[in-house]
Amino acid sequence: MANRNMTAGEWGLLVALSLLWGGSFLFNGILVRELPTLTIVTARVGLAALALWMVVGLAGYAIPRSREVWLAFLGMGVLNNIIPFSLIVWGQTHIASGLASILNATTPLFAVIAAHLLTTDEKMTGGRLVGVIVGFLGVALMIGPSVLSDLGANLLAQLAVLGGAVSYSIAGIFGRRFRRMGLPPLLPAAGQVTASAVLMLPVALIVDKPWTLAMPSAGTWMALFGLAFLATALAYVIFFRILATAGATNLMLVTFLIPVSAILLGALVLGEVLASKHFAGMALIAVGLAAIDGRLLRMITEKRRPIGSDA
Repeated sequence: MANRNMTAGEWGLLVALSLLWGGSFLFNGILVRELPTLTIVTARVGLAALALWMVVGLAGYAIPRSREVWLAFLGMGVLNNIIPFSLIVWGQTHIASGLASILNATTPLFAVIAAHLLTTDEKMTGGRLVGVIVGFLGVALMIGPSVLSDLGANLLAQLAVLGGAVSYSIAGIFGRRFRRMGLPPLLPAAGQVTASAVLMLPVALIVDKPWTLAMPSAGTWMALFGLAFLATALAYVIFFRILATAGATNLMLVTFLIPVSAILLGALVLGEVLASKHFAGMALIAVGLAAIDGRLLRMITEKRRPIGSDA
């Protein structure tokens, strides 16, 4: 059953995924200086698809031929890439990135609700719900309560970011079907970004007309390759690996860790200063994750249990 505690290895993969996706903020910060949004998204998924299919070939996997499988790749690409990428990027053109990050951190809340309604093995528990709420509060504290002053303005943009979070949560549940299909994580990762690239390419060509853009600088190319190969190709292999074993609800916890990774990477790479609110927020996130995992609570309960109470 997927509704269970994650192993140490799965937690390690979740942290690795948060670092890869947290690093995407650094790459995007470089790319938006020279490239338009749709071009960035299309290049991201297109280059990731090329890299992943090369790895698929080296691994000796056969390319799926089933219409059912490719329709599933298409659905996953729409839910996990096209809808959230488009809604969140558009939303961020109208609201502060801090507020967008807080709204995006609602993904586990939606995942808990969606998994409870749509699955039989990822039902909501009290500890899981409390942990999600505490983790969300940790994200809000870490990014800064001041961004909430804009809450209520640009309502449509805020709803767009929330829509992206909902789409991510549903994608996690939708992606469970790949395990039932017997597909290794590498194939859904390659399939979904391929479907996304096919759908995004004509839109980017029509809207951005990338052939009219100036040749990007070397730094922009490096950021694009990092975004495509690390924050997308490698990240989605890890994404589907966690999803196959730990379930959608556990996987969505990565949205709590992404702000932590982004802030820590900013401190390490860009020399940004960490404030007390960052450490306090991280502490709350750690408490929330511990509550969701459940093992810490059980350890405390077992220590308090009187000797001989099982007799």
